Amino acid sequence: MKSKLFPMLEAIFTVIVWGASFIATKVALKDVSPITVVWVRFSMGVVILGLVVAARRQFALPAKNEWLYFALLGFLGITFHQWLQSNALKTSEASTTAWIVATTPVFMALLGWIVLKEGLPWLKIGGILLAALGVLLVVTDGDLLSIARGSFGAVGDILVLISSVNWAVFSVLSRRGLKSHPATRMMFFVMTFGWLFSSVLFFSGPGFSEIPKLTTDGWLSIGFLGIFCSGLAYIAWYDALQALSTAQTGVFLYIEPLVAVVVAAIILDEPITWSSLLGGGIILFGVWLVNRPETSPAPALEATANE
Repeated sequence: MKSKLFPMLEAIFTVIVWGASFIATKVALKDVSPITVVWVRFSMGVVILGLVVAARRQFALPAKNEWLYFALLGFLGITFHQWLQSNALKTSEASTTAWIVATTPVFMALLGWIVLKEGLPWLKIGGILLAALGVLLVVTDGDLLSIARGSFGAVGDILVLISSVNWAVFSVLSRRGLKSHPATRMMFFVMTFGWLFSSVLFFSGPGFSEIPKLTTDGWLSIGFLGIFCSGLAYIAWYDALQALSTAQTGVFLYIEPLVAVVVAAIILDEPITWSSLLGGGIILFGVWLVNRPETSPAPALEATANE
């Protein structure tokens, strides 16, 4: 029987890296625009995933009828998703973003109910309502009455909420591809298409003119995002999924927003407030209730909403 220690360490490494990704993005945004962060980051990620796919001898071109499918996934899961989150972090706190992203499984359950006609028992409904309450506590900083006054957090909070819905759609669509492709190879093609679409935005916008504006902190942040978040973390997560059960691996995801809160407090001086911790705890409990009855069929892609 193989030891599960190393896969567990890989899972812990991944959620720590992904939790810190929000902070790294916010630091990089001090130097350059969101599209520059996204383009440089995924330039690194594509190279790393490509090398791993080649080293594992998993490379194979998609079938003719899969090119548009992978292109759609690349646009939704990389280009649009990262555009939403990067722009969101211009006005939203990193810790708030992490808590909202944690609600993605809730939107997956709702999509499964609406689109796939999956059951939605009362336990899941209760979890969805709790997660919604947690989000409201987080974005209003505990002042729920501000909603009645027409206030719902920062503009970035709304964008990141949209990104959570978008990732849920991406995850549902990804299930088909995961049936016929290894996760690492599939993510390589998805990321490549996403990078190509991002390249259109990058070269029609700032292009290379912004690159010299990157400070040492900016380069370190983007390097961390590209090498660790978009490259090594994906590989470690997929390896962990092969050795551990879905339930065992999924538990580690609850650590991710907690990591973001701590790192944001240390690096960005974001305050750790009672409303953030209480709202975040309610979100995680709600998500746990939503996921408790059954495991997800495609955890590898569903679990990367932040990165």
